[in-house]
Amino acid sequence: MDERIKAGIEWFERKDWKPFPFQIETWENFLKGHSGLLNAPTGSGKTYALWIGYLISKLNSTPKKGLKFIWILPLRALTKDIQSAMQEATHDFVFDWKIEIRTGDTSTKDRQKQKKTPPDCLITTPESLHLLLSQKNSTEYFKNLEAVVVDEWHELLGSKRGIQVELALSSFKELSENQLKIWGISATIGNLSEAQKVLLGSNEKTGKFISANLDKEIKIESILPDEVEKYPWAGHLGIKLIDKVLPIIHANKTTLIFTNTRSQTEIWYQQLLNKDPELAGAIAMHHGSLNNQIRTWVEEALHSGLIKVVVCTSSLDLGVDFRPVDTIIQVGGPKGVARFAQRAGRSGHRPGEISKIYFLPTHSLELIEGAALRTAIHEKDFEARIPIQMALDVLLQFMVTLAVGDGFEPIKLYHQIKNTFCYQKITKKEWDWLLSFLKTGGESLSAYDEYHKTITEDGKIKVINKRMAMRHRLSIGTIVGDQVLNVKYVKGGHLGTIEEYFISKLKPGDVFWFSGKALEYVRLKDMTVQVKKSKRKTGQIPQWMGGRMPLSSQLSFHIKQKLEKLRKNELDEIELLKIQPLIERQKHLSIVPKANELLIESVISKEGFHIFIFPFEGRFIHEVLAGLIAYRISVSQPITFSIAMNDYGFELLTDEVFDFEEMLSLDLFSLKNLKEDILLGINETEMAKRKFRDIASISGLIFRGFPGKNIKEKHIQASSSILFDVFSEYEPENLLLQQAHREVIQLQLEEDRLFKSLKKINSQKIIYIKTIKPTPFAFPIMVDRLREKFSTETIEERVAKMQIQLESL
Repeated sequence: MDERIKAGIEWFERKDWKPFPFQIETWENFLKGHSGLLNAPTGSGKTYALWIGYLISKLNSTPKKGLKFIWILPLRALTKDIQSAMQEATHDFVFDWKIEIRTGDTSTKDRQKQKKTPPDCLITTPESLHLLLSQKNSTEYFKNLEAVVVDEWHELLGSKRGIQVELALSSFKELSENQLKIWGISATIGNLSEAQKVLLGSNEKTGKFISANLDKEIKIESILPDEVEKYPWAGHLGIKLIDKVLPIIHANKTTLIFTNTRSQTEIWYQQLLNKDPELAGAIAMHHGSLNNQIRTWVEEALHSGLIKVVVCTSSLDLGVDFRPVDTIIQVGGPKGVARFAQRAGRSGHRPGEISKIYFLPTHSLELIEGAALRTAIHEKDFEARIPIQMALDVLLQFMVTLAVGDGFEPIKLYHQIKNTFCYQKITKKEWDWLLSFLKTGGESLSAYDEYHKTITEDGKIKVINKRMAMRHRLSIGTIVGDQVLNVKYVKGGHLGTIEEYFISKLKPGDVFWFSGKALEYVRLKDMTVQVKKSKRKTGQIPQWMGGRMPLSSQLSFHIKQKLEKLRKNELDEIELLKIQPLIERQKHLSIVPKANELLIESVISKEGFHIFIFPFEGRFIHEVLAGLIAYRISVSQPITFSIAMNDYGFELLTDEVFDFEEMLSLDLFSLKNLKEDILLGINETEMAKRKFRDIASISGLIFRGFPGKNIKEKHIQASSSILFDVFSEYEPENLLLQQAHREVIQLQLEEDRLFKSLKKINSQKIIYIKTIKPTPFAFPIMVDRLREKFSTETIEERVAKMQIQLESL
């Protein structure tokens, strides 16, 4: 055995640990100079698999000074744990190395220090890496780089942040004077082989794949209501089960309560405190809009055991080593198997320990999801993360990043980026268009100096305008969304950020809940929401636009399998047994469809003629299908529909009754002219215009403003809309315009999954039933539509009346 491997084993033994075979295998491959992908569950020791591998590779050698190792993470919240673990091991191996963090939270002073004197190891995020590439002398800065580890690669894959990583790695391969080793760490996903190809790019054929082969036992238990609602509606049941949540909290030292949205986090935090005031001081909240100091305090308080329960979003579901966490509660369907498993892994976060997670349904039908999740995890049926290709907005941003740094040679960079997975198919013609676009702004914008960004100097493309360079550095990143505003007390004290669209609906004196506090809105001044504390017990809960998540195809499949069991009365799981009364009512009024059947129901009410279709394919697919079917009906018969949907089906509502059976004979689900009909049915142009706003921001066509002086969202929207219209009319071949249309089809409409769903529907037998009243399957979709019209209080009262009326019929 290699003496260096022995040194690694001895280090483990001094800690009273024993290395897993996958850790030793990783060390062996690292010492041989290989790159690769490590697949290991959370809490299995994956950090030490790679960091110890690097440390032992430097034994009996004299490492060069400067930056040698980069550890990339998707979340700032993860950095301190990694730093602590790495620093301890480094000290034990007697290396006098600096291991430092660089993220958006790093002070200007520390950034300048790191720029002048690079640490030996840098723990950072994709955005911060690109900022370093935009500095002068980046060639010198990265020349001694020996290894890069991309942690939580499954979280970055399939996003534009993942493309940022691909591009950064392509640069490091060129800048490093060493044989650069690149390793990714990923939880289990459905396309690990493809994940490795994307990470390693041109090196993927020589890369190694290592699997931990550690079966993490996950114990799943549903929190059951005493009786199920026979007419369920989303979100209503969750809070009703709070009395069943409190005993779980008190029975454990620490509990994480995961919600799917920031709004739910705020609601649950308040409701738990209201129900059990003794939790004051022992409960905290964690989501991405809270002040960084608040989030840091929560993380540290979890470590030290100061707090008992944290209500959180996905901001805490990655690999933070919270040792004291005993159990997890998931509020509502997580919409994905991998996401649920990841959150479960936050408890029992050590090798060999059991992870315990409770599933809390927010309406009765979600009990089916609880049973489906248990089966999917047992069968290891995890979702794939589909990588994005040809994201030219990210490439344009990257080109400017290099141009404001040391500049780049066009031909050399072209071959460099062609070695990435994302841009392997880029043509020389497209590359030349991008170069021209940076130099002149393209055909439509060539008359405006602000779009003339680059010049050619000494054979390199450069940005020499200092103001333009500064604006670009402030804009680096691919996370775009609605304009965020700072929330501060009138007398000082920063609470966090909130989206502009929510604040735009408030008037002075209105009360809303944020950061666990009742706040009175005073005024909006200089992109800051000024507030003061309120003693009122009621107020609005902020909503964040990123809250909707689509049901994955894996979870959709398992839900349909459970429905088949319910149809056959095979009640061998506690969730299925509990939901039986609801299913019996569904059977009484309609049917529970077989796997080879598509159920369609219609009912007439005071509102009009309702058509409900139940493909069980997830909200996003149903949104497109609803638009498609509505369009195809309207072609044959002039008619207007209101559309609503959830993860199980969708509703078409019109004020006139018509012969729907006759419409079915027209083959409404046909694959013929599918793409054209979808684009006509969903107003694709408007969707592409919204996509283009993000593309324009990422590519640098639109500047979002300086810190503290952000440009208002409505102005950004207006500017991007004007550019979209100009390109559409005068420059239809504009590659960014084409990208916007492509992203609507491929990403937003999930083109591949949509085609598979329709193909499946075409093979199913259509069962059309005219019901005397809405069924339990139809009712929650109706309520989702009513949410758009009524406030929370009004909707609760209205739905309660509807439930009573329906159950009495």
